[in-house]
Amino acid sequence: MTNRNMAIVGYITIIGWAIAYFSYRNGKEKSSFVRYHLNQSLGIVLLSVALSFISAILLSIVPSLATLLYLVSLIPFVFMLLGIITAANETQRPVPVIGKWVEGKFNL
Repeated sequence: MTNRNMAIVGYITIIGWAIAYFSYRNGKEKSSFVRYHLNQSLGIVLLSVALSFISAILLSIVPSLATLLYLVSLIPFVFMLLGIITAANETQRPVPVIGKWVEGKFNL
């Protein structure tokens, strides 16, 4: 699998991230490009989990916020698409909002 493909697959759900991570880890060449995008996609996954918990708690308290919370849950999906586009263009640009915060946080 090429570096570009590993970076793109890393954004596609947690299973795709695991496939890309193990391909990267078992590969002979450790690309900073792939590592960067694996960090960004892991940040998106963690954001998604956090938003799910927060949404579930808020939804149990205020059920009338269901539509708003549904729209908020689409934010990680949009970040994922932006990450895929960035990886497909073979650039290392951070994902909006959380990208700068995630850079260098995970030791992959």
